[in-house]
Amino acid sequence: MQGDRYDHKSIESKWQDYWEQYVVKVCGKGQKYYLLEMFPYPSGAPHMGHVKNYVIGDVLFRIRVRQGYDTMRPMGWDAFGLPAENAAIKSNVHPRIFTMNNIASWKKTFRKMGIIYDWDREVTTCEPDYYRWTQWIFLQLYKAGLAVRKKAPVNWCPSCSTVLANEQVVDGRCERCSTEVTKKELVQWFFKITDYAQVLLDDIELLTGWPERVKIMQRNWIGRSEGALINFKLDDGRTDIHVFTTRPDTLFGATFFVMAPDHPLVSEVVAGTRYEASVLDFKNEVLMESLVDRSSVDLDKKGIFTGRYVINPINGEEIPVWVANYVLMEYGTGAIMAVPAHDERDYDFARKYSLPVIRVISSGEAKDIDSLEGLPYTGNGMMVNSGEFTGLPNEVGSRKIVGMLKEKGIGGFDVSFKLKDWLISRQRYWGAPIPIVYCDRCGTVPVKESDLPVLLPMDVDFVPTGQSPLLTSEEFVRTKCPICGGDARRETDTMDTFVCSSWYYLRYTSPRDEDRAFSRELVDHWLPVDQYIGGVEHAVLHLLYSRFFMKVFNDLGLISIRELFKNLFTQGMIYKDGAKMSKSKGNVVDPSHIIEKYGADTARLMILFAGPPEADMEWSDRGIEGAHRFLSRFYRIVKECIRVSSDGGRRDGEIERALEIKTNQTIKKVSEDMSERFSFNTAIASIMELTNEISKYIEERDGKEISGKLVGFVASTLVNLLSPVAPHICEELWSYFGEKTSIHRRPWPEYEPDKLETGFITLIIQINGKLRDRAEIGKGLSEEELKEIAFSLPNVRRHLGDAVPKKVIIVKDRLVNIVI
Repeated sequence: MQGDRYDHKSIESKWQDYWEQYVVKVCGKGQKYYLLEMFPYPSGAPHMGHVKNYVIGDVLFRIRVRQGYDTMRPMGWDAFGLPAENAAIKSNVHPRIFTMNNIASWKKTFRKMGIIYDWDREVTTCEPDYYRWTQWIFLQLYKAGLAVRKKAPVNWCPSCSTVLANEQVVDGRCERCSTEVTKKELVQWFFKITDYAQVLLDDIELLTGWPERVKIMQRNWIGRSEGALINFKLDDGRTDIHVFTTRPDTLFGATFFVMAPDHPLVSEVVAGTRYEASVLDFKNEVLMESLVDRSSVDLDKKGIFTGRYVINPINGEEIPVWVANYVLMEYGTGAIMAVPAHDERDYDFARKYSLPVIRVISSGEAKDIDSLEGLPYTGNGMMVNSGEFTGLPNEVGSRKIVGMLKEKGIGGFDVSFKLKDWLISRQRYWGAPIPIVYCDRCGTVPVKESDLPVLLPMDVDFVPTGQSPLLTSEEFVRTKCPICGGDARRETDTMDTFVCSSWYYLRYTSPRDEDRAFSRELVDHWLPVDQYIGGVEHAVLHLLYSRFFMKVFNDLGLISIRELFKNLFTQGMIYKDGAKMSKSKGNVVDPSHIIEKYGADTARLMILFAGPPEADMEWSDRGIEGAHRFLSRFYRIVKECIRVSSDGGRRDGEIERALEIKTNQTIKKVSEDMSERFSFNTAIASIMELTNEISKYIEERDGKEISGKLVGFVASTLVNLLSPVAPHICEELWSYFGEKTSIHRRPWPEYEPDKLETGFITLIIQINGKLRDRAEIGKGLSEEELKEIAFSLPNVRRHLGDAVPKKVIIVKDRLVNIVI
């Protein structure tokens, strides 16, 4: 047996070697349990902010295996995409070399942290054996009419020189580099996620194991609104411009019409008019503004008249068509009927440009229905100035107006979603090529499945220019048409990296299958994922896209499940110096430095003990030092317990009973806190309490002794309970008990129900509400007995002095409060 000094370096390297050969393949033989953390994006070396996610998963993995579950815990790499490419450009290294070097660094850190994965299931999304099947999935969506190429206004990041999906724009900025996003009109590839908007919304009800805030974020992003779709005829009598409105009851109050600058019909509306040049200049000017600015309630509303009119379908009146910065294509149809009397933004615009304002809903307070007093009014009321509908409650009038429009074939009830189609084209190099070719004879043609993968060339100048770098590779671009065999051109855009990460959990079930993307039989066995762990920042990116893929795969008959993550846990972020830990902010904590100085177990313990795992935490050097002191003390106490356990000793029955109860209570609490509630901090606190309890009899016996057998039981229980959190030190201590089998293969401790209750309680004694003493007493004593005990305590008598109590408040079996 080694000395009592805790030497983390020798202990940790020893057991990491052992686990690689022995423990990593261990799974139970019982019920399946698919445990998964969101796989990392290796655009840089890992820091402690990353590690928290994987330590949580490792703790749960070690418990589930010991509880007898057939546990699968794979790992892979989200290796394509902008961050890796941008970092590679900055480092002047090819993205593949840069990515693979970082993967090696991540794997080294995982090993040093004692984090165990089944590396036989490893996947890397930038490898052809993976992105071959990403391309195959694209082709399945293409055949199903869910992958379409169309011209549309898109989000453009000037810094990354590529388009972005709506979900990748945060507060008007690129979620990768924080540059303000502008708008461009481009022909791009989209996935029609909007076809699944309603089912994605409905099936949120199935996500019973998800945090409520994530479900709310998805509901809000999908954004279902009920209202009416109304056709406004342009003054040429031919062109229809559709409007979605939730307030058809205000149709009589529409005094002008507004189109978003990037509405596809703007150019057509002004074509050939004297307004054309000025409107198009205004359009380009507005599209340079960020979406977050244009969405602001404080926006300085600007517009320009197009010289054209539309016909209000309810009364036949002409109303002028404007283009304005406050109307966005992201909402509704990108065109609105402007009702300034009953919409604040329309009201501000009308007053600025001297446009008419007509009240059509009475608030019941205005003395004159034609006055502008109290406007804009956005509530309910009686309809006024509304022709035959005047006098009706607006909710009733709304239904009648839509019914009339429907009869005339110019409108009807409709549902609108905020969710837009998923833009997957990227004008960048480091991504999966889109498996499409363009033939002058045959048009747009999908690559044959047998010809996959379409390989990403390695010898391309990948510095972004605004066009795909693949255009510079003639060998890549020039190809043959799969239909006619004639000359054709490959699609040169690559896919959004979120396409790769929206199905990886399926590939883990059969990662080396060369004949299919995944085995339905294996997927139906392992999925849904029983526990998914990752950041809440992916609520409307990865998590929504993944749910969409599952709906599509289910409809195509590829899988049986409709939701893929049974339980979702979103861990909090680690902050340092008040900012989220990140390389760009220069506030990262390198795990290797912590491991070298304090050990992996110390880092793991500190991360989990700092607070609730779902909450953000501030990194603390004092916290890491405190965790290391505890482990050193824990090591020393357990070693002493092992020595005492072999000595026998005089038995004190009362003390033994209390310690047995405390130990069983700790087993119960730690098991529930760790494996059911993910409350690792309170579980660790319970382990610390029991450690303190046993130390009283080991370090401060005061002539009282308990049996060596019980000391050994308490010590072995402590080692078992702490082992998922601090696996190295506990594996070492376990070997000192003479055990030959790894502690991580032993059954998880179980408590004895009949040893959870004690006949004693801790009575709290207060004076004027302030704690003055405690007493361990039997349960069920009378109020007189409790008062007698309280007044007999020396510390209570000292604080009372000569004061005469006015009253004594007693909470039976809990508290005595003496009021003076």
